[in-house]
Amino acid sequence: MKLTVYHDGQFWVGVVEEYGKGKVMAGRYVFGAEPNDQEILAFVLQQIDAVTSRLSQAVEQGRAAGERRVNPKRLARQVAREMECKGVSSYAQEAIQREYEQRKKERQTSTRQQKEMHKERLREIKRQKAKAKHRGK
Repeated sequence: MKLTVYHDGQFWVGVVEEYGKGKVMAGRYVFGAEPNDQEILAFVLQQIDAVTSRLSQAVEQGRAAGERRVNPKRLARQVAREMECKGVSSYAQEAIQREYEQRKKERQTSTRQQKEMHKERLREIKRQKAKAKHRGK
């Protein structure tokens, strides 16, 4: 699991990436103002479970991570490269986009159903009014 905090131009955003079985799942959390170390630690201890539990969209990684032991110098260079790199991996961005699209479709279907129910209710009210007029009430 990896947490990346960056400024997207308007808000400070934390992206949680979870790696497993050759796939990447990612979720984002908006901090708002620039978070200090205590806020990030509180997020990791308390709220990161909520973010990771919502992850459902996974994206295949380009290449599988090897099981071999990594040379400590190489590992230090990789860590330094990651520290320089700003932003989020493209796999994480793709997973976040898929999650967003899934929620959008769910929201559209629920909205459509609500509109249909509202129209049906209005039709029923009109029918009742027409029957009442026909009966002379």
